[in-house]
Amino acid sequence: MSLVMPQEPVPLAELGRVHFAAIGGAGMSGIARIMLARGVPVSGCDAAASAQLSELSGLGAQVTVGHSAEHVRAADTLVISTAIRADNPELAEAGRRGIRVIHRACALASVMLGREVIAVAGTHGKTTTTSMITTVLRSCGADPSYVIGGILTETGLGAADGSGPVFVAEADESDGSFLMLSPHAAVVTSIEADHLDNYASLSEIEAAFAAFAGRIAPGGFLVTSADDAGARRLAASLAGPAGGPVPAGGSRPRLVTYGESAGADYRLAGARPAGMSCELDLTARGQAVRVRLAVPGRHNALNAAAAYAVAAELGFAPGEIAAGLAAYRGVRRRMEPRGEADGVLLLDSYAHHPTEIAADLAAARQIAEGGRVIVVFQPHLFSRTRIFAREFGAALGHADEALVMDVYAAREDPEPGVTGALIADAVPAGRGAFHPDRESLPAVVADAAKPGDLVLTMGAGDVTALGPRILAALSLRRGEAS
Repeated sequence: MSLVMPQEPVPLAELGRVHFAAIGGAGMSGIARIMLARGVPVSGCDAAASAQLSELSGLGAQVTVGHSAEHVRAADTLVISTAIRADNPELAEAGRRGIRVIHRACALASVMLGREVIAVAGTHGKTTTTSMITTVLRSCGADPSYVIGGILTETGLGAADGSGPVFVAEADESDGSFLMLSPHAAVVTSIEADHLDNYASLSEIEAAFAAFAGRIAPGGFLVTSADDAGARRLAASLAGPAGGPVPAGGSRPRLVTYGESAGADYRLAGARPAGMSCELDLTARGQAVRVRLAVPGRHNALNAAAAYAVAAELGFAPGEIAAGLAAYRGVRRRMEPRGEADGVLLLDSYAHHPTEIAADLAAARQIAEGGRVIVVFQPHLFSRTRIFAREFGAALGHADEALVMDVYAAREDPEPGVTGALIADAVPAGRGAFHPDRESLPAVVADAAKPGDLVLTMGAGDVTALGPRILAALSLRRGEAS
């Protein structure tokens, strides 16, 4: 896979009939949903049936299971993601027929035209931060449009076309496609080494984020973490008289910082976890504000500080923002409660990078309140597993027991010798075990977990599907014991 070359957005009126290859993904389905709301004819296909396909069909899209050249013969524009390979039949047919082909991020930029865009980027926390900003603005009556890489619990949707002037979107740095966006305001939560199947080094990743900051519109602002080293370097590069890329309008974005660091504009002065919730104190440009969250963890308190900063800089009142954050009910697969059986609580997490895993396990430890934490982790991508095996093992060491599945390949071909065993073997103190047989895992978890323990399914692949089966195994255990 290679980095995506930026494309200019195409006005919706010029797109004609739009076909989405792999329309069922979170980002693709969200853009398709907004195009349908604005009257654009949409078709799409995906490898398997899903709830997303059914929902889009109900909204008027022509959806098909499976890929075929036939699908694009009535299309004027084909939308693809980086995951679509060159031999995809829709892509090959579009090339043969001269049909316009645009990247998913270009399609996102097209539905953003004419709106005041807030784009949220970063190695970690961008889905939650985007969701919090969306919830706050909805609570404040702004009715924003939004596209999130997850399902917002409040609405049951990952995207919607609002009536207000603001458009909130999660910006994807993984393939460089966020360089197709030109936001009024941007958030950078963190910058770490990741997606090294695309980027040669951390310095190349940092250069991409600097270019992203350079695309902020004149008069706009950039919100960055004051705690994260990579985000601090980005802010420093933009703050100096000779620093950073200058946007087309000739001025650098106004810098706003958040975090626990003493000099942050929006400083997190304290976070007090309480089970599946958290209370935090913010000093917002000198004004003290108390915020209550219905989601756990210090990392979510920091995400809330970023969301607060964005809303405050847009001009919303402190009380309105705090009420909006209190109304936030999370996003699916982000420490999402999936149920409880025989005294064991089950949560589900999308975390797939060592830093994210460590943060979620720290929150899980607080939630468990003395019980053990057992994690079922599914590595995502062979390249990421190979590069970060040692770091994954160290992060999983925060659990009492780590059951590591085999690698979820996603867009990659297998690599000889790269399996989940690389990670399981790196978990300290013998707390890691490799379990390539997913069918037996629910029973393994049921045998290991005791009442009062917390089980966390974790990873960006299909590990989430094990949740109901683990709960069933725990319930069966309870039934056998009674």
